[in-house]
Amino acid sequence: MPASPSTARAINDRLALGLLQREGPLTAGELKVLTGLSRPTVADLVERLQESGLIRIVGEAGVRRRGPNARVYGIVADRAQLAALDVRTQGVSLVVADLLGTTLAEASLPIARDTPAGPAVEQAAALLERTARDAGAARLHTVAVGVPGLIDPGTGELRESGLPGWHRSLVAALQQRLPARIVLENETNLAAVAEQRSGAARDRDTFAFLWLGHGVGAALFLDGRLRRGVSGGAGEIGFLPVPGTGGLPSASGCDGGFHSLAGSAAIGALAADHGLKAPDASESTASTVVAEAVAAGAAGFLDALADRVALGAAAVTSVLDPGCVVLGGEVGLAGGTDLADRVATRLAALNPLPTEVRPGELGGRAILRGALLTARDHAQDDVFAPGA
Repeated sequence: MPASPSTARAINDRLALGLLQREGPLTAGELKVLTGLSRPTVADLVERLQESGLIRIVGEAGVRRRGPNARVYGIVADRAQLAALDVRTQGVSLVVADLLGTTLAEASLPIARDTPAGPAVEQAAALLERTARDAGAARLHTVAVGVPGLIDPGTGELRESGLPGWHRSLVAALQQRLPARIVLENETNLAAVAEQRSGAARDRDTFAFLWLGHGVGAALFLDGRLRRGVSGGAGEIGFLPVPGTGGLPSASGCDGGFHSLAGSAAIGALAADHGLKAPDASESTASTVVAEAVAAGAAGFLDALADRVALGAAAVTSVLDPGCVVLGGEVGLAGGTDLADRVATRLAALNPLPTEVRPGELGGRAILRGALLTARDHAQDDVFAPGA
């Protein structure tokens, strides 16, 4: 059945807003071409969106030619302010942005793992409040938080894990202290969102994302949708039983699983075996070792690392056949095409499914970028809704 006039107007408005969000400021004529709508319909929606405070005139086109200039319309970016947090075991980093995702301020704070939950939560929450206030965004609309661990799909809460206790407490504290909507998501899923929207997988609707950092994880995009699993645990590849670890993982720990082959501690030990310096098992050290190995042409180490990464990639591709695997995280970024090409060669020998392997483009920044994209999507769904 044909849409009612009010429904048609809402659809057209959202179409125009989506174009303005993706393309930037446009004239009414450009909106007409891009939407395929008639000139009167575009004129009506432009007037309607201006009256609602969603768009405004931001300039003129054709200022150097004779005749009347076309007005250029853009989204009112300060209609809502957003924040994104990347919560790690060693601290928190955050960004405050406007409705278009333009960064207004950034901040980070190290928090020792043994810091009691109360002081840790206070430090992190106060950092967000102070940064937002200094950026002129005292009343945030949406805050997206990326955390390690499983998010319960039913409740949206972080499940109990071996991670610092302040992670769970932080979300509850933000909900109490801020008038904003708080959105919680697994960090690897957010990194995959960022790579899909603005990174290595921006041309792919289906792909597998492998996070290679302090720990390992995976995220799955199938037919353009992020798949989380029944319990939110899709992609917990650290628990994957693989040969070469000398043991098996358990329900209480991933030692003996794929984590023991490709986590930062394992990469450090592998580097030492090949005569490369690896002073500790931190994520930054693992990525530095890999980057130095690439620069030095340390083929033996890179081959051995590719052997390990390919085992995890093969398990994912054999079950899901995604056609593409992105090696993300700081280690994936550091390895670049040198590591990705080696993994692709080994993957081709392990199963017959054609699979492209790409290095991630965003590294550790992908989590914060994915959180900001998620916050922006939620805020725009609300602000751009009819009658909002």
